[in-house]
Amino acid sequence: MKILKEGGHRLFETDSETARYVADLLGRLRRDGMDAVRQLSAQFDDWSPAGFELTEKQIAEAIAQCPPQLVEDTAFCQGNVRRFAQAQLKMFRPLEVESPRGVWLGHRHIPVQSVGSYVPGGRYPMFGSAQMSSIPAKVAGVKSVVACTPPVKGGGYYPATINAMKEAGADRIFVLGGVPAMALMAFGRGEVEPVDILCGAGNKFVAEAKRQLFGQCGIDLLAGPTEIAVIADDSADPALVACDLLGQAEHDPASGQLCVCLSATFGRAVLKEITRQLPKLPTHEIAGQSWPANGKLYVAADREEAIRISDDYAPEHLELHVREPNYYFERLRNYGSLFIGEETTVAYGDKSIGTNHILPTSRSARYTGGVWVGKFLKTVTYQRMTPAASRLVGAVTARQCDVERMAAHSVTARVRVARYGAKPGGRKRKKS
Repeated sequence: MKILKEGGHRLFETDSETARYVADLLGRLRRDGMDAVRQLSAQFDDWSPAGFELTEKQIAEAIAQCPPQLVEDTAFCQGNVRRFAQAQLKMFRPLEVESPRGVWLGHRHIPVQSVGSYVPGGRYPMFGSAQMSSIPAKVAGVKSVVACTPPVKGGGYYPATINAMKEAGADRIFVLGGVPAMALMAFGRGEVEPVDILCGAGNKFVAEAKRQLFGQCGIDLLAGPTEIAVIADDSADPALVACDLLGQAEHDPASGQLCVCLSATFGRAVLKEITRQLPKLPTHEIAGQSWPANGKLYVAADREEAIRISDDYAPEHLELHVREPNYYFERLRNYGSLFIGEETTVAYGDKSIGTNHILPTSRSARYTGGVWVGKFLKTVTYQRMTPAASRLVGAVTARQCDVERMAAHSVTARVRVARYGAKPGGRKRKKS
């Protein structure tokens, strides 16, 4: 491997200062409830309305402010997300098998009751995030989706976000951001019932709040700064590769970009294109921090090494700009979402194509995927058996418990062996 550009360390790690700060906030929010929510919202966002929840009238007014083209485009995007989630749901089927004879084992899939959806709105009003948590939850069968989004600093809410939240299926919409929003959904605080799962991306304080609230409720995943990797051979267009790398660089000064190419000539062409394109970006102030600090460009010796580099990086988004994409598709293992061929790009997945954009970052793609309809379903097991089977299994179970010295467990088995031992398949008759 040859390195044409090296970037900084991209792992998202909770610093002790942020952890302490968020712990203090959560403690205050747990103790003081809505008083703390109001005080912190005013402090952080200059936002202290009489009520944080939007009424149906306010929601309708917000939607009315959206241009018809925006409403139509949002419906197109959400329709794609919904159809994909519905297709995913079809793979979930109840199961029941008889093994051994007289013992039936099964599982079923039960949706959680409530989900807290956080729609970020800091540097950019990312209203497309609304559909990524609410729609899969609703398709899974979740009854209640409580959605929060931060206010426009001192100025209310972003109409496109409210439209997206409502159309995605949010049952209640709150204009509230950051740690107070996470606490409201997790603790309830009299405004809502505590949710079962918190879902959605956010800044480092939101991510840390989710980490600390895990156990109080479930969470989707812990996400750090966004990232992209591109594998490109000499058949690719260096200008397009550079464009896609910079597309992610505009997210955040801490976002990560990796390009793995197969020749130094191509790699230098990509670097030249980045130098040419970067100053022209309307968001060059952010991308101009991110790419110099975190961008990486490596030249792999062959396709196998390119795959090893990518799998080690385990990117949130991975694009393939290669002559034989199936070769990589069959061998790559670690990524959040894969974009095959130059015809697709990360922005499609983020906004409109139908796959989910809440994805693992910071190498967590080694062990998890992103949000999908299955995130909101619990797969639970059950068992039932005949008396004869209970007698058979009970004898084995009792002996196993004896070896483990768990006497009370052994008794629960032996009492059933005795209970069903008088007649094959029946209970022992009581003496009259």
